[in-house]
Amino acid sequence: MWRSCAGAIAALGVALSGLPASAQQKTEISLSRQPGIFYMPTHIIEKQKLIEKHAAALGVPGITTKWITFSGGGAQTDALLAGGVDILNTGTGNLLLLWDRTRGGVKGIVACSAQPMTLISRDANIKSIRDFGPGDKIAVPTVKISTQAIVLQIAAAEAFGADQWSKLDANTVQLGHPDAYAALSNSKHEVHNHFSIPPFTFLEMKNVPGAHVVLNSPDVMGGPLSQAQFFTTTKFADANPKIIQAVRDATKEAQDLIRNDTRTAVEIYKEVTGDKTSVEDLLAWLKEPGMMEWNLEPQGTMKFATHLFKTGTLKSQPKAWTDYYLPVAHDLKGS
Repeated sequence: MWRSCAGAIAALGVALSGLPASAQQKTEISLSRQPGIFYMPTHIIEKQKLIEKHAAALGVPGITTKWITFSGGGAQTDALLAGGVDILNTGTGNLLLLWDRTRGGVKGIVACSAQPMTLISRDANIKSIRDFGPGDKIAVPTVKISTQAIVLQIAAAEAFGADQWSKLDANTVQLGHPDAYAALSNSKHEVHNHFSIPPFTFLEMKNVPGAHVVLNSPDVMGGPLSQAQFFTTTKFADANPKIIQAVRDATKEAQDLIRNDTRTAVEIYKEVTGDKTSVEDLLAWLKEPGMMEWNLEPQGTMKFATHLFKTGTLKSQPKAWTDYYLPVAHDLKGS
């Protein structure tokens, strides 16, 4: 993926260095996300037009938003680099890699959620990470750079030794979460394992014969890890500071709704996504451990960044999470 968009990264670097002081603020904002409960705050923001609401309150009326759903973070980052979208909502790995490759030209706005990611297998012979053989394929949203792929690397380093962090990279295959769920549901499909996110985690455990948990991201990371967060180019942020503040304010309002009126939040999620899961099932799943981690502050991202720097994926080592987040978030107690 990085080889394919190297030209786009170079072009972005030129664009970032040439921003005129009088850049015109945009009135139509395009945003992207992926499928899954992780992104519930974005569904609420879209349905209730919260960015439009908070932008108007900040003195910028007439803003419109356009939401695009991609199957994986790689497609999202390509779209940002190509200028097809203004703001992304996707994983920590994608944020850090773009921050590094653009030399700080892409930064986070605020985090949205940090629910557990779960490596699920329907193969009875795979009970731990040590049981994967060369032919055992593991579905992740984007190979090598998605948050799931990198958590798998951290787990491999812990299980096999620090120099073996890439041991399972060759096992990973790129599938969006809905497609990975479909693969696990098909007993004849070659993919028997999926590093899953909610609601697919629960759907697989409920509906796929033999599905069982191999590992959870909190066990690997030592706590919650931000998976969904907003980020953008510093060029866009500099030209649209009130939009950036509106995104923060909108995200907080959406997170507050999820905590304070979870049923309404779930109903909005179902309406926007078309998810056929019952409201009662979704409400039950949100009561599971770690499922109400809806926070503006980044969580666990520096451990993530340290791994990427040690393995050479990041060329620059951030000294603090605030290096790769915009000042709008610097008052938060992130990690």
